[in-house]
Amino acid sequence: MAEKKEKKIISADDGTVTTASEKKVKAAKPTGDAKKKRLVAIILWVVAIIFEVLAFLVVLGKVDLKFMPTLYQLIAFLVLDLACVIVGAQFWKKANRIDPASEKNKFKFWLWNNMGVVVCVIAFVPVIILMIANKNLDKKTKAIAVVVAIIALLIGGVASYDFNPVSEEMQEAAITTLGDSDVYWAPFGKVYHTDSECQSLNQSDTLTMGTVEQAIAANRSRLCKFCADRDQISGVVTE
Repeated sequence: MAEKKEKKIISADDGTVTTASEKKVKAAKPTGDAKKKRLVAIILWVVAIIFEVLAFLVVLGKVDLKFMPTLYQLIAFLVLDLACVIVGAQFWKKANRIDPASEKNKFKFWLWNNMGVVVCVIAFVPVIILMIANKNLDKKTKAIAVVVAIIALLIGGVASYDFNPVSEEMQEAAITTLGDSDVYWAPFGKVYHTDSECQSLNQSDTLTMGTVEQAIAANRSRLCKFCADRDQISGVVTE
């Protein structure tokens, strides 16, 4: 019989490594600063819009970097625009896991969690329309630049969309039910566990240990169904 691997558990508080048989229990600490992350996201999104404006000016002939063709200028500004949109969205989503919104109003909840998608539309759709309508761009430049902008819009939209949103109610239910109990999560996946020996963790040699708040902030927003059934836990969203 193959020898069972000993799991390593990393504390979410200070990175301390222990083994599954020597769990280190630490008091919960706040995870990150949601306001600062949202501020960084907003700054990045403003910069994205600035790059969009520069692309606008290139199309209108108001900006002309002499050392590169118009097409390359447009592609450069569109790529920089995309990078800022995506990175800003990641900061925004991280903040929403630390300080989630209420889902009482479904539309506001969706809008708040997917603000990055809204910014992405603002950052690309106007310049796409301008390039299509502009008659001064040559056909090749226009065709390639429009295709690049549409691809950037699609990539940015998908990367900014929150496929696994967390609500204030979901977080409160988990905290109320599990309290200060330590939970565990693997390097990959979307769930946290109440049992470090859970069957679904058999392939994970290294686990992270922390509070429910820390697990949710790490994008492990749902409790493992196996753990919920084993501990007869109800009232918490499982997967």
